[in-house]
Amino acid sequence: MATTQGKHPATRSTSLRREIGLIGLLWASTGSIIGSGWLFGAQEALIAAGPAAIISWVIGGVAILVLALVHAELGGMYPVSGGTARFPHYAFGGAAGASFGWFSWLQAATVAPIEVLAMVTYSQHYSFAHGWLDISHATPVLTTSGLMVAIVLMALMTSINFLGVKKLADTNSAATWWKIAVPLLTIFVLAITNFHGSNFSAANGFNPLGAHGILAAVSTSGIIFSYLGFEQADQLAGESKNPRRDIPIAIIGSIVVGMFIYIALQVAFLGALPASAIGDTWDATGQGLYTAFTGPFAEIATLVSIGWLATILYADAIISPAGTGLIYTTGSSRVSYGLSRNGYIPTPFEWTNNRGVPWVGLIAAFVAGCVCFLPFPSWQSLVGLITSASVLMYAGAPLALGVFRRRLPDADRPYRLPAAEILCPVAFIVSNFIILWATWTTVWKLGIAILIGYVILIGNRALGLNDRAPHLKWRSASWLPVYLIGMGLISYLSTFGGRGDIKLWWDMVLVAGFSLAIYYWALAVALAADEIEDMINEVVIPEEEGLAAPA
Repeated sequence: MATTQGKHPATRSTSLRREIGLIGLLWASTGSIIGSGWLFGAQEALIAAGPAAIISWVIGGVAILVLALVHAELGGMYPVSGGTARFPHYAFGGAAGASFGWFSWLQAATVAPIEVLAMVTYSQHYSFAHGWLDISHATPVLTTSGLMVAIVLMALMTSINFLGVKKLADTNSAATWWKIAVPLLTIFVLAITNFHGSNFSAANGFNPLGAHGILAAVSTSGIIFSYLGFEQADQLAGESKNPRRDIPIAIIGSIVVGMFIYIALQVAFLGALPASAIGDTWDATGQGLYTAFTGPFAEIATLVSIGWLATILYADAIISPAGTGLIYTTGSSRVSYGLSRNGYIPTPFEWTNNRGVPWVGLIAAFVAGCVCFLPFPSWQSLVGLITSASVLMYAGAPLALGVFRRRLPDADRPYRLPAAEILCPVAFIVSNFIILWATWTTVWKLGIAILIGYVILIGNRALGLNDRAPHLKWRSASWLPVYLIGMGLISYLSTFGGRGDIKLWWDMVLVAGFSLAIYYWALAVALAADEIEDMINEVVIPEEEGLAAPA
């Protein structure tokens, strides 16, 4: 294992620093949740489901809360850097661990470009930015100048991360106070100055598309994407001063704050719309002015003559996405650090600079983010893909926790999830529902991204780019290919963007039954208790005891 002593010229530091307190962790998760989602989510959800989008936000929030509770127990048990990428590794060995690790990195590395695209989109308010986005298409795309601006913004986010985790946490904490205050101010001002209860039954009604529209909106309109970010406390666990106490509080607290803000924002957005901005239907075919907003809340404020609020919102359109992109860039480098520690990707991803920053991972995240601007040039087109990647990442957590409850019943658990025997399979089912609702159009693209990840992981092993040889444990991962192919097939045959051979509700019944079968199969073939403890001791103990102390 790499050393931090520095006695040999070829030796490089691989130490992180435990410098983040409870507020830093809480604001890392909360600041990641309140990003570009609040700027666009209410508009996109209203287009997708009409006023019933309020129900979609509740469903999405409850679904993510269940997943967050699972992560709260895991993060308290094993506070290691890049935790979401590593829990399945301990439960199922290298074959499954490498797969979920890739899902985790894919999600973390591609959120920052989404936030950059949000900044570019809102900047259309200013005349100097009009050439950055081509809005002649149904979905706006970056122009050449817009692409260059996006790359510069990605570079700035990456550069700030080189300053060290303490400065980053302090910067993010200050930004998060602002990021929470502005949505709350917006909710309050719109509610007391321009709220129309009649909007809830305007156009083609409260629930124009029925249950299908409500459920599809959860994944496709940015609702789940907006709630993402609670796992950042897990990703930074290796740099927490008191991880066993602080991580569960940060994870659960961030989701509670996020749910309140997002549900209230949807109600405020809907109620504040002038009648002139609502068409015959809630979707784009109804010719409603609001569907063409490039800066939804700011444009409403302008329409109803609250100019000072619009000014604040246009400023926040830079600060909120920038803060979220900043912390996700941090998280992606910690995930790649964890993947390297487990032997999945090249050893240089563990190298840290004199501030304890895994800098190779930062560069990799920057490059991946810039590549995302090419095939996915708009905010909305990236959201569906990242939502599915995120949920695949989250799906590994209830499986891992189910294994740990069975195999390690007496392990130290600073936070113990109530009724875990029920909530773990429920969380796994919920994860797969969200994948189904993301539609086949998104799922097949995710499949290609998964294959690319396997090529990278196999290449690392074949070329010997990491001295650690992970224990693959093929039998313990025997359920994984069946799970991935099965979910892809159900999506293809479903009513959610697929052929429609399996009708609404029956496709969800099938997903629930399939999920339970995979869940209990995975638990049956998981590693034995002594194998799990050996794998944990290889990584968790050294990282808990051997990391650099705060400067």
